[in-house]
Amino acid sequence: MNKGIDKITDLSTAIRTYVADGSHISIGGFTINRNPMAAVYEIIRQRIRDLHVYAHSNGQGVDELIGGGCVARLEIAYGGNGRFAPTCVRFRKAVENGSLIVEDYSNYQMSLRFMAGAMGVPFLPTRSALGTDLIDQWGIPAEIRRDNPKIPDKKLEVVPNPFGAWQAATQVVLVPAINPDVTIIHVQQADAQGNLRIRGLPFTDVEQAKAARFVIATCEEVVETSVLRHAPDQNQIPFFCVDAVVPIAFGAYPTACYRHYDYDPVFLYEYRHTAQDEDRYQAYLATTIRSVDNHQAFLRQVGEDRLKTIKADPRTGYATGLDRR
Repeated sequence: MNKGIDKITDLSTAIRTYVADGSHISIGGFTINRNPMAAVYEIIRQRIRDLHVYAHSNGQGVDELIGGGCVARLEIAYGGNGRFAPTCVRFRKAVENGSLIVEDYSNYQMSLRFMAGAMGVPFLPTRSALGTDLIDQWGIPAEIRRDNPKIPDKKLEVVPNPFGAWQAATQVVLVPAINPDVTIIHVQQADAQGNLRIRGLPFTDVEQAKAARFVIATCEEVVETSVLRHAPDQNQIPFFCVDAVVPIAFGAYPTACYRHYDYDPVFLYEYRHTAQDEDRYQAYLATTIRSVDNHQAFLRQVGEDRLKTIKADPRTGYATGLDRR
């Protein structure tokens, strides 16, 4: 990529350009932290279908993509919103009614799979999951693996340690690399060229971005490159990994974005109640997500007063005094 290219675009264009029916996509964040929610809602509005989704331990983003009818297959370590939904509601319903194919890995295994993709190697070894059902329970059937070249032939492979019983490891588990068509993440800062800065825990967003063919980064603010150069050690993802930069304040809402805003407990509790009933949920999709043209209009429905309650305290990076019950 040319370093001088301005990659700033609007969200609708970014999604339409890089995400299509049947795409293999990865979304960043962790449970109710820094999910790329504005992008998730745009995918739902564009009625994109049959996605193969990869996520580390995700919550609201995965659940709403599933609830919006966008996901056919999911590879994940954990799908939950903590106290608000220990197991995400629409995720669970889709598994129970057979409309979603799920293959599960440990958190560490998913981290290694993204890392393998970022490194350009076909797999990485681990001892994680030896002696557990994760080894034998495969979610993606053999016929789907056979017919889709983007999916590895096997979930994983247990092999003898080629170096002998070094460190008492007689066997290792080989986990396959993940190389999504597109990874979508939300970050705090970006410049127009696509250099990205994540404040707080990065989770596996860096590996997810480096493993993908294309990367869409929504961000709280676009800053001058000189700002990012001031502390270059705090920049995790370089410009040559990023294809689209979308400035969109509250782009992770209703999940949290450290040092900008906290998660919204009111929204998340209301969402859980709504998601448990099919009629309520379909009404939610129609009136809250699809009835508006963009994330800004969605936020206007939420209201400025609500958003003020989750604004991050400059000292702590979290909302102080927020009633999280």
